[in-house]
Amino acid sequence: MDRADLIQKAKLAEQAERYDDMADCMKEVEKELQDICNNVLKLLDNYLIGNSKNAESQVFYLKMKGDYYRYLAEVASGDNKTKTIENSQQAYQEAFDISKTEMDPTHPIRLGLALNFSVFYYEILNSPEKACELAKKAFDDAIAELDHLSEESYKDSTLIMQLLRDNLTLWTSDNAPEEGEGGEAGEAGEGGENEN
Repeated sequence: MDRADLIQKAKLAEQAERYDDMADCMKEVEKELQDICNNVLKLLDNYLIGNSKNAESQVFYLKMKGDYYRYLAEVASGDNKTKTIENSQQAYQEAFDISKTEMDPTHPIRLGLALNFSVFYYEILNSPEKACELAKKAFDDAIAELDHLSEESYKDSTLIMQLLRDNLTLWTSDNAPEEGEGGEAGEAGEGGENEN
């Protein structure tokens, strides 16, 4: 059975309220996702990251490593989930440290990294404060340097800045106190976050 068939079978099982069958089908699809992610991560570790000769490619590949571990973290469980989250955070942080010293705040790769790293904090670590802090700093730093933005990266950079701002708006409204809650923060919403 191919992926589309498994998903269709899972939908039918759900409609028939056969949740065990639905879960079995989706486990097969998650296994396919895991295999793809692990193959990409092997390529990144064995060939791409180590052979990167400049900061731009290092940041790009480390960001990709963080992204793929983040995808795996979404379907992992137990100790495996903890280790996967650590690997994702470590790759993002390494890329982030290089980008801060080697790239302009308006560089689209640096902005894309900040966007995805902030989504990691929000969705995977359930830390909206850290997510907002990271996204806001990246946005503000880029705004301060907007006059120095190169013509060839203007469109990409401004698009990612808009996505950062959209996420900040979403996240701050998700975590704002709701009327009648006596000042306690509401629950964070599901999904909808932009990433690059």
